[in-house]
Amino acid sequence: MFAKSREVFVFNETNGTFLAFRVTVADSILGRLIGLLGRRSLKPDRGVWIVPANAIHTIGMLFSFDVIMIDKNFRVVSVREMVKPFRVILPKLRAESVIELPTHTIFRSRTEVGDQLRIDRYEAKPTISKSPGAKSEEEIRVLTSLSC
Repeated sequence: MFAKSREVFVFNETNGTFLAFRVTVADSILGRLIGLLGRRSLKPDRGVWIVPANAIHTIGMLFSFDVIMIDKNFRVVSVREMVKPFRVILPKLRAESVIELPTHTIFRSRTEVGDQLRIDRYEAKPTISKSPGAKSEEEIRVLTSLSC
């Protein structure tokens, strides 16, 4: 789905809140199998989006995290807060994918069943540094036309 970028951001359009800025897309067999295994924690702005998935397990996990299940239109169909290690989240028939986020993300973003999420590529915009006397392209065009 997102061939070049392996990170996306997740925004709750219903509440106008961000859930995470850098969510890793796990859409390969190996990526979906590994998910959060081997990690000791999740940074506050991170997460994993498992595509496709409608159930998960936390066997072998080392920490608790929040789980949001969404349908094909990115509408929330299930939320689970502070899922502990060695648990199984049973399948939700309407769920197409699962987002695993740091604990308290659901609470902070006020995300609930029925909310519409926006998931898009994470692209950092380059900053343009201008030196203090540099002219913009428009100023240069105006100056060139005046001097002719």
